[in-house]
Amino acid sequence: MRRRRHLDDEENHDRWLVSYADFITLLFAFFVVMYAISQVNEGKYRILSDSLNSAFRNVPGDSAGAQVVVNPANPVPFQIQAHRQINPKSEEQRKLKEKMRIAANDIRQALAPLVKEGQVRIFEGARGITVEINANVLFTPGEARLDPSAIGAMSQVAKVLAPTAFPLTVEGHTDSLPIATAQFPSNWELSGARASSVVRLFIDNGVDARRLTATGLADQRPVADNATPEGRSRNRRVAITMESQTPDTQVEAPLPAATN
Repeated sequence: MRRRRHLDDEENHDRWLVSYADFITLLFAFFVVMYAISQVNEGKYRILSDSLNSAFRNVPGDSAGAQVVVNPANPVPFQIQAHRQINPKSEEQRKLKEKMRIAANDIRQALAPLVKEGQVRIFEGARGITVEINANVLFTPGEARLDPSAIGAMSQVAKVLAPTAFPLTVEGHTDSLPIATAQFPSNWELSGARASSVVRLFIDNGVDARRLTATGLADQRPVADNATPEGRSRNRRVAITMESQTPDTQVEAPLPAATN
C-alpha cells in the first residue's frame, strides 16, 4: 500500500493580521471620505457668493444660468447686505433713553456733593433711570414739607427735567416704624404727601404737570433691613424715575357680561 504522508496542521499565529489590515483599510477610507467632504469647491463657492450679492443688490443676472467667471486674483467676498428695516418705535425709544442718560448725568453733576456723600443714588433699571434721594436730606422727621435747605437742590433737578418730555414718577418711601399723627395717620399718608411735595416743586419750576405722577408706597418697597437704624435711614427716601416708555393710548373695551 502506498503510504500517504499526513502533514500535521500547524496553528497559524498570524491570523490577526488579516483583521488588523481590514481595520486599517476601513480607517483609511474613513479619513479619505472625511477629508473629501471637508474640501470646499472654491469655484462654486465664489459663483454662489457672486450670485447672492447680485440678488441682494438688485443686480440683473444671466437668466440662462451661465456660469460667472471670477478672477481668482480678485475674489468676491461672501457678504450679504440685508435691508434692515428700522422700527420707528424702537428708534424713538433709543433716542428717549439717550436723552434720559444725558438728563441723569446733568442731575449727577447738580447733586455732586450729595452723590459723593452717598445721599443720592442714580441707577438705570427696567422702568428707566431712577434718582433716589435720602429723605433725611429733604424732610425733617415726620414732616412732608420740603426743608428750605433742600429746595435749592431740588430746583436744580427740576430745571434739568423741565425741558425733557419723558414721563416722571415720584415715589415716597418710609421705614417700617409706625406713625400716627393728626396729619399722617399712617406711613401711607406720609409717603404720599412727601411725593406730592416734590411734584409741586417740580411744577413750580416749569415741569409739565401732565408728565408727573406722585405715589406713596409707605414701607412696602424696602431696600435695606428695617431692623437696624442704618437700614431704616436707607429706606426713607424719595425716588424720581424717568420712565423709559411713553404711555400708550388706552383703548376701553367693554367687560363681558356676567353669567348667572
